[in-house]
Amino acid sequence: MKAKEFLGKLFRNYIVRHLIAMVFVVILLCIGIGFGLDYYTHHGEAIPVPDLKGQSYDKAYRLLEAKGLKIEVTDSGYNKQLPANSILAQTPTFGQKVKQGHVIYVTVNSPHSPTFAIPDIVDNSSLREAEARLTAIGFRLTPPLMISGEKDWVYGILCRGRRIANGDRIAIDEPLTLMVGRGTLDDTDSLEYVGQPGEMDEFEEVKEPPVN
Repeated sequence: MKAKEFLGKLFRNYIVRHLIAMVFVVILLCIGIGFGLDYYTHHGEAIPVPDLKGQSYDKAYRLLEAKGLKIEVTDSGYNKQLPANSILAQTPTFGQKVKQGHVIYVTVNSPHSPTFAIPDIVDNSSLREAEARLTAIGFRLTPPLMISGEKDWVYGILCRGRRIANGDRIAIDEPLTLMVGRGTLDDTDSLEYVGQPGEMDEFEEVKEPPVN
């Protein structure tokens, strides 16, 4: 075998071996990257979201932490049947599967009942209209207090014996009593205008002209 042929064959074998080695390295890199991405993204790993409703925030926090999940409060509500800071709602919901490190967003129960402004109903609406507007907000109404006045007309609102007005902010769990006209006027009621002290009458008395 001539030297030239020997060198050519050796060079070809060298290139082939390097090409094979490069292909082998590329395959190993692809496999390594695939395993690395699976590990980083927790491929195929799913954690069922536990039911947090009704539990205290502290208990829910510990439960999620043990499962590798996180918790974040996004809103508050009010349910007088549940203790303060208990969970009212959650997203994702119970039973959904999420990856490790996922954030569970929750709504917690406020320690105080929310307050709402009384709508413009005093001396501005009928009994039916007032009841509809107040119950739509969430207020609880006691039987109306019937007073003298135009039938079924709302003259006032009582909250635990205290008279309140349009625009006053009242806790939603406070009972309200509407003061409603029964359709009659008491004898003591007066529709006459009462002037202010010292107010002068604008009319002058017209006297009969003297007789000559």
